[in-house]
Amino acid sequence: MDTSFIRGVIPPIVTPVDGEERLDEQGLRRIVDHVIEGGVHGILALGSNGEFFGLDPGDQQRVVAVTAEQSAGRVPVYAGIAAISTREGMKQARKYGELGARAISILPPMFITPTQDELFDHFKKIAESTSLPVLLYNNPDKVGNNITPALLERLAEIPNIVGIKDSSGDQTLTAEFIRRTRAKGFKVLAGRDIMILSTLVYGGAGCVASTANVVPRLVVEIYDKFMAGDIQGALEAQYRLAPLRMAWNLGSFPVATKDAVNLIGLQAGKPILPNTSCSEENQGKLRAILEGLGVIRSSQDQ
Repeated sequence: MDTSFIRGVIPPIVTPVDGEERLDEQGLRRIVDHVIEGGVHGILALGSNGEFFGLDPGDQQRVVAVTAEQSAGRVPVYAGIAAISTREGMKQARKYGELGARAISILPPMFITPTQDELFDHFKKIAESTSLPVLLYNNPDKVGNNITPALLERLAEIPNIVGIKDSSGDQTLTAEFIRRTRAKGFKVLAGRDIMILSTLVYGGAGCVASTANVVPRLVVEIYDKFMAGDIQGALEAQYRLAPLRMAWNLGSFPVATKDAVNLIGLQAGKPILPNTSCSEENQGKLRAILEGLGVIRSSQDQ
């Protein structure tokens, strides 16, 4: 199975919505073009920053279809699956492949607490329901279930489970994922934007970075400079990115990403309720960071 395309910077794009909290297709097309023009290497639709949890099944499918259509082969499209039941996960995997996804990403079931064996069977059955490459998505803080290194070793034996996005924030865990699977060509991607460079140094393949919705060129700079052997340049780019990623704590997850997208003029609509935008004070803090990065004009210059 060709997995050479799984690399670099893959933004989990936000989902623009209208006043009725339904997909704004033209807004989504603008964001797809924005990140591609910023040099990204792929796009993840229906990631957590895409507010998959607030979209009905019809809009979820349209997000994948529109993203694939607008990308038009310029970059591969990944589709996120966060189904609690294995049956629903299998159904989504098949459907997203029909809609143009080139790979799928699977989040462990939330709310319930499956054993490691139950998680293994869940991922295995969904992977076997599709011919697409599968990336696992480890995010224990959000779903309450952690993919352990031992479980990952077992899952890496399944032919089309070819990588993982690790959003644990635990560099030791990320390093173990890489160490234990490196002989298989398994792709480990950073899921915390603060840890992009450190994951690359350990042998990771890239990142799924929410900040790439806003400053794709800066995130790509970290990857490109590392690949060119310019470690110091990559480190400086990582440092420049840090304040923006830390600003995601200014609002309820994941609203600050959408607020930032709106501030740079991409008109993504409001967060899906019950989440609401950052406070006016925190919006000001976010704006100041974006001004410092040079992606919006300073209010003093307007």
